[in-house]
Formats: sequence, structure tokens, C-alpha cells
Amino acid sequence: MADFTTATRVELRGRDAEAAEFDVDLDPVWSARDVLQGGYLVAVLGRAAGETIAHEPPHLSSASAVFLHAPRPGPAIARIQVLRTGRRTTHVRGQLRQDDELTVEAHLIHATLRSDDPWWSGHDDVAPTDPDRCMVIPAEPPGLDFRVAMMDVVEERLDPTVLGFAAGMPSGRGMVAGHLRLRDGSDWEPLSLQVALDMGPPAHFDLGMGGGAPTLQLTSHLRRLPAPGPVWFELRAEDVGDDRMTEQMRVWDSKRRLVGQATQLAAVRQPDRPPPGAG
Repeated sequence: MADFTTATRVELRGRDAEAAEFDVDLDPVWSARDVLQGGYLVAVLGRAAGETIAHEPPHLSSASAVFLHAPRPGPAIARIQVLRTGRRTTHVRGQLRQDDELTVEAHLIHATLRSDDPWWSGHDDVAPTDPDRCMVIPAEPPGLDFRVAMMDVVEERLDPTVLGFAAGMPSGRGMVAGHLRLRDGSDWEPLSLQVALDMGPPAHFDLGMGGGAPTLQLTSHLRRLPAPGPVWFELRAEDVGDDRMTEQMRVWDSKRRLVGQATQLAAVRQPDRPPPGAG
């Protein structure tokens, strides 16, 4: 089991006029249902991109990733191509390959994030629940027949008001929320926040739906450097239909400032019955 820095380590294997390639070792603990987390895979590409552009500008601020195949834990190759370098942003194409197969492709934007408060925000009313009232989710959650290995490295404390789905009583809001922190005591930073932006039980659980929700596409934006301490997240299902679900994730730091947001398109198995509260 590796901490986040070790789990995202990259080693340059070669560089030419078009791109740089890095050897990576994908860590199995950053997974759920034995599937590596999308945010973790984006962070690996972000680490390789940062090495390619020599940390100027230093922070992965936006990412748009398409997941073509689920890579396995173990050796893989990250290929990074710089598309454009400007005064304030650098645009990069990142690809993750395994066994000569393209598994993840992403457009990454590096910029310099600051810790300033927002000039304006539409999310000033966020009210995180006291973490002592929240439930710590184990790696083997009761009632599930699979292991969420990421709970060994990320502590997730869910708001008790969103846990009805675990007792067979989903609220029908399509929402989960809670606190997140890295178990090794590290503070969140731009790369590890990619993991936070892909955390939480899938929001379709709160709609009375079961099964997984494999990510097809994930877009994330970081707004500022987070203050030290745990972050609070709210994950909402936006639309479910045609065996697809869109989710909106927002993450606030300990100062209640929005530090990141993400939109995800996931595959789900839509039930034949009406949703909770319909009719």
C-alpha cells in the first residue's frame, strides 16, 4: 500500500520532439470494486505532465478525461504532449497506455493556483455537518459484496442524513455528502484533489439503484489551493436516463471555500420501476 505521492510516482523513460513518456506503477489500493479510481488515474497523468513542463506553471487546474478501458494495477506508460504554452496556462494531452492499449486520454491545463478567497461565490451557504456526527466508511462496507480499497488510504465520513440508502430507504434526492481526509495525515493539494473530486458512494444509491457506475468521462476544475484540513464534499445526480447518469461534485476546504468541482458521465443500470417519490 502506497501513499499518494508514491502511488503517483513517474519515471522518465524517453523524450522526443513530440512527447515525453514515463513509466508508472498503478497502485491497487487506489480502487473500488478492484477498478482503479478515475481521479487517481488523472492525477498520475497530472504528475507526468508536471514533470514534462518542469513545474511552470506548477498546478494541474483542469482536466477532461475519457476512460476507454479500465487499466489494471501494475506497470503502465504515461505519454505527455505539450499542446500550447502561454503566459498563464499550459495545455497538455495525456495518455495512459497499458500492454500497447490506450486506456485513458485527457486534456490537462496547468496554471498557478492561489489561496485567495473568491471575489464572488454562489456557494457561501454551504454548511458541513460536524465530522464527529458522521460515519466513517470502512473498506468493507456492510451490505456490500465488494471491497472499497481506497478507504484504506482516504477517510470518508458520510453525513448521517444521506445514509438512508444503506438501510433500504433512499431519500430520492440523489445526493451524498461528507468529509474527506488522507489517512497518512497529508493535506490536500491540487493533484490529490483529483482523487477527492471522484470520491463518495455513487449518487444513484440514493435513488434506490444498485450496481456500479463506471466512469465514461470526467471533467474537473480546481479553483484555489485548499486550506489545511479535511474537505467537505457534496455529490449530486443531475440526470439519469438511457442507462447513463450525470453527476455534479463540489468540494470545499476547511474555510468553507469552494476549491474544486467536477462533472461525470457514468454508465448505470436503470431500473424498470419509477424513481423514489414519482407519482
